[in-house]
Amino acid sequence: MLMFRKTLTGLFVLFLAVILAACASGGGTYGEREARSGVIEQITPVQIAGSQGVGVGAVVGGVVGFGVGSLVGKGSGRDVARVLGTVGGAYAGHKVQQHYATPVQGQQIVVRTDTGVLVTITQPANPALAVGQNVSIEGSGEDARVVAR
Repeated sequence: MLMFRKTLTGLFVLFLAVILAACASGGGTYGEREARSGVIEQITPVQIAGSQGVGVGAVVGGVVGFGVGSLVGKGSGRDVARVLGTVGGAYAGHKVQQHYATPVQGQQIVVRTDTGVLVTITQPANPALAVGQNVSIEGSGEDARVVAR
């Protein structure tokens, strides 16, 4: 029975490590970046959700709770403490993440590129941008930003 518990605990820790590794964000890529130019056609104020990854607080809290629960009791009491620690830590981590993931003011900017294509970018608010202004779009995907020329 002791071997089964150790194996189960090892598999659980391995599972949590895999989940945490999957949640880790990769670093930025370096090198050439695409830049397009155009004119701003529309700017709409928006709220941008906090930048914290979804569920990271719960996962980290659960791992910490599991570790703390492992320090309590012996035998089946320790198993119960691990489960309660994991659930309680996950809940607490989720609440902490919600508190710090406050939305920020942003802008949804529609740019007509020099080739005639309309591009919509949502980014943090930049009061220096205005409708009719010549701009560049730097980057692509979620990293794309509208900057003044």
